Amino acid sequence: MKKQNLFLLLTCVLIALAAFWLAPEQAEFGGSDGGAEAAITEVRPDYEPWFSSLYEPASGEIESLLFTLQGSIGVGIITYIIGYHKGKKTHAHL
Repeated sequence: MKKQNLFLLLTCVLIALAAFWLAPEQAEFGGSDGGAEAAITEVRPDYEPWFSSLYEPASGEIESLLFTLQGSIGVGIITYIIGYHKGKKTHAHL
């Protein structure tokens, strides 16, 4: 089992590194919001957004931190629920 897990971990790392090696000119990581805004502006240059953000972070680093924090909290909730139900199922047979 350890060999299989190690193999899978190395495979994941190699896939991630291959993405940088195969397309080094596309190494800029942009969010989908920026891509959507560029596509909309290209199609309709006169478009004006009808909604603005409630909170605009001071920098991109803070925005990334908040996005990561939001994802981490979501994963924590999901894994807690899965673990709770698995534990309930395991202890129900005792």
